[in-house]
Amino acid sequence: MSDGMKFEHDDLWDKLNEECGVFGVYNHPDAPQITYYGIHALQHRGQESAGICASNGEVFSYHRGMGLVTEAFNGGQLKDIHGKMAIGHVRYTTAGESKIENAQPLVFKYTDGNLALAHNGNLVNADQVRHQLERQGSIFQTTSDTEVIAHLIARSGYEIEGAVRHALGMIKGAYALLVMTEKKLIVALDPNGLRPLVLGRMGDGGYVVSSETCAFDTVGAEVIRDVEPGEMIIIDENGLRSERFAGQAQRATCSFEYIYFARPDSDIGGINVHLARKELGRQLFREAPVVEADIVTGVPDSSTSAAIGYAEAAGLPYELGLIKNRYVGRTFIQPTQEMRARGVRMKLSAVRKVVEGKRVVMIDDSIVRGTTSGRIVSMLREAGAKEVHVRISSPPVKNPCFYGIDTSSREELIAAIKSLEEIREMIGADSLYFLSPEGMIDAIGQEDSAPNRGHCLACFTGQYPTEIYEDTKNCVHK
Repeated sequence: MSDGMKFEHDDLWDKLNEECGVFGVYNHPDAPQITYYGIHALQHRGQESAGICASNGEVFSYHRGMGLVTEAFNGGQLKDIHGKMAIGHVRYTTAGESKIENAQPLVFKYTDGNLALAHNGNLVNADQVRHQLERQGSIFQTTSDTEVIAHLIARSGYEIEGAVRHALGMIKGAYALLVMTEKKLIVALDPNGLRPLVLGRMGDGGYVVSSETCAFDTVGAEVIRDVEPGEMIIIDENGLRSERFAGQAQRATCSFEYIYFARPDSDIGGINVHLARKELGRQLFREAPVVEADIVTGVPDSSTSAAIGYAEAAGLPYELGLIKNRYVGRTFIQPTQEMRARGVRMKLSAVRKVVEGKRVVMIDDSIVRGTTSGRIVSMLREAGAKEVHVRISSPPVKNPCFYGIDTSSREELIAAIKSLEEIREMIGADSLYFLSPEGMIDAIGQEDSAPNRGHCLACFTGQYPTEIYEDTKNCVHK
């Protein structure tokens, strides 16, 4: 982890942490304002920092700040950002420290002018490239792997399109990347399409790009299509041009985008996230029905859709057996272990009149460390639940992610060190079942000729779609 505050918060809620979100606008008179609303719609993807950089065709204006979008821009800074082109970013730290220097977009001066970058993902060879650049004289101002890309662009000696192409040939891992100069917006997605990225259109020839389609709904943009793995798109005064920079592109979309990360109203690969999660719930029932149960409830909010799907398939009522307190701060810190244990009750409460005397099926999207699941099961029992059967709408997470999701080392992942029965006993459930990888793939329904039908299953199976370097394995949390 990058700081103690996050460790306390993550230990409390025991969820995988969102990565980052990127948003860009080309040729719109209100580009900075549109970008503000865009990154606000992507707030669920990162809550540590936010930033916007705009170009009026000659110079940049930008602002970055720590916290939520509304906190980062709470001093009226948006009115000082001008231009018809802009890129924005919301960040959660998976590589680099949590500090303002690492907030994005990163802005640089180089031979041909100004350069701004916004990046969602994680480079698995960032340390190797960084050390090589430092030996060649580069001086880094941040600990973010995004700066590695900037140095590769600046040192290439090519004009900007060739420079970006050169940089993309040097980096490996996951990246949904926006690069902006005074007059161009360049968009690129890694050869495996690990992170989502979608292209859209606004009126009067304007273009937008976003990590998720939900931001297009917010700003009134029309979806054109997903950016393809290994694709680079150049948008400038000549219009939009697309080229491939990776001949061996093969989709491996992060499965957790569908399971947990993305907003339910987003579409990824043409598949609606809410409907995919409902189908995950239906498949979960097909694989692990609870023969005698009274109600189904989901751990809010990301498990709600799967719980509804399970209930529909089972012919059982879906009930709000658990209620989330939405006003507990994201930086809530528990100074003692006892208070940390109570922290779950501050974020979640059981509805006694709903669960009392009932045989409850509790749907959750994942179990990472197992710290929270046991507390929720206990909470339901204390509220009078007769039985608590836990069903998880993803396969067991047994391996760390190196592509921009903040997971623990393998030794801290409960499914990597304990059997299903041991986990069940630890959380105190009457029964426990995880969705199978095959069932998950079938439920989401992504059609692709790539292995695993275009899904990355690395955290479930340990089969990574890219090479993983030893120092990357030793530094899961940078």
